[in-house]
Amino acid sequence: MERVFGSRTFFLSCWVSSCGNRRRTINHGVMEIIEGNIYDYPVYYDLVFGADWSAEYHFLRACFAKHVPGKTKRLFEPACGTGRLLYRFAKAGYAIGGLDLNPKAVAYCNERLVRNGLKGDIWVGDMCDFKVSRPYDAAFNTINSFRHLLTEKQAAAHLTCMAEAIRPGGIYALGLHLTPTEGIPTDTESWNARRGSLSVNTHMWPLSRDLKKRIERFGMRFDVYSPTSQFRINDELVLRSYTAKQFDQLLAKVPQWKIEAVYDFRYRIDAPIEIDPTVEDVVYILKRS
Repeated sequence: MERVFGSRTFFLSCWVSSCGNRRRTINHGVMEIIEGNIYDYPVYYDLVFGADWSAEYHFLRACFAKHVPGKTKRLFEPACGTGRLLYRFAKAGYAIGGLDLNPKAVAYCNERLVRNGLKGDIWVGDMCDFKVSRPYDAAFNTINSFRHLLTEKQAAAHLTCMAEAIRPGGIYALGLHLTPTEGIPTDTESWNARRGSLSVNTHMWPLSRDLKKRIERFGMRFDVYSPTSQFRINDELVLRSYTAKQFDQLLAKVPQWKIEAVYDFRYRIDAPIEIDPTVEDVVYILKRS
């Protein structure tokens, strides 16, 4: 997958897609315009966000080896979307579980597992209110999905549910974009993903930012090209913002978690980072006490 970066790596899952099925089609020259929800199009979503899965996959396996005592056999992903990583972990022999609010994404994930003779416990559910029957060894949520939780209450509820879902000593790899307190934040990204004759150009840009209310709005579009059609899907994303201090304050409300290490989106297991006022893209390795 070729990428042209305006700034940061900024990925999202399908968690917010239960907010309604809105679709408005506009004929705009030769390109059809759909005012819809990108999470309702799992084939394109999986291509856009799953084409470069390898770096995350190998980084997470290295995290399990470095930060989890004992063997890591069972993995969980909240807001798993199409299961772009869960599918690869299942192929590698891990027992997998996950949830997402979007039924289309969950169906896509489960159908791919079945098609490839793999098993997993993937269901439609709310990452702020769920229970598992047996604790997992580790969990991950690396593509900013956590920021779809728009209130402190929701975020704390999610971390509490995750603490109950992970065994003591296990980890939760949580990736998100922090708001820097020094320097100018970077907000725009464009990239292309291709699979066979299907190509999707993606662009994301800021619409508004309210630091007092901690709400950011972004426009996002998929330009989809195939041999038989071309169209654009327009959407708007709403996210909660976090400075490093604000995340620390949230984590203090759920004492079952402690920060074990922090990495950036280069995914280098040999290069943990220190949080400073300019840091934006981070993966927190949270250890279950």
